[in-house]
Amino acid sequence: MIGQAVQTALRQDGYAVDWVRDAETADTALSTADFDLVLLDLGLPDGDGLQWLGTLRAAGCRTPVLILSARDRLDERVQGLDSGADDYLVKPFEAEELLARIRALLRRGSGGAQPLIEAGALSYDPETQQFHLDDLPLGLSPQERSLLAVLIRAAGRTVSRERLLLQLYGLGEGVDSNTLEVRIHGLRRQLGKERIETVRGLGYRLVPL
Repeated sequence: MIGQAVQTALRQDGYAVDWVRDAETADTALSTADFDLVLLDLGLPDGDGLQWLGTLRAAGCRTPVLILSARDRLDERVQGLDSGADDYLVKPFEAEELLARIRALLRRGSGGAQPLIEAGALSYDPETQQFHLDDLPLGLSPQERSLLAVLIRAAGRTVSRERLLLQLYGLGEGVDSNTLEVRIHGLRRQLGKERIETVRGLGYRLVPL
């Protein structure tokens, strides 16, 4: 139940999420894709989360890790941080605090406050996840924000359909073939059709205008 609630809260805030339920699957995911952050529950069905974290750090992985755990004693929290976690949040917690801690870890990983990303009259503030067009804020859905964030970071270059679907839905999740087109249509309605080009057979490109 907690995993489902966390996944829903993150996706509503515009993050792409892969939810795996054991250490073995987590190892596979980390070896096949790049992640910005790991949320780690310590009570794994195939081992202890702290041991898994120690092995991860020993292997040289520097991906930020935020532990989510009901283990709330001081010595348990200290042990978690000493084992390689970047932060520790005790259950139960509010979604707002979790999201704030995630933003702080992502800022830290990028070396501080992230600068505005601009593509012509369109700008994106990674800190607030807010887009502006001609200095006016855009009212985008979480999925539209997530999709446009990928496109503006690659402004002028083609982004494949597979990359965009991965951003929206994560690894191994089937989606309707028209889902991406519907999201692109929604973005074009607010940005103007000329700002997002379809590159036939490849994907989409944001045109700086």
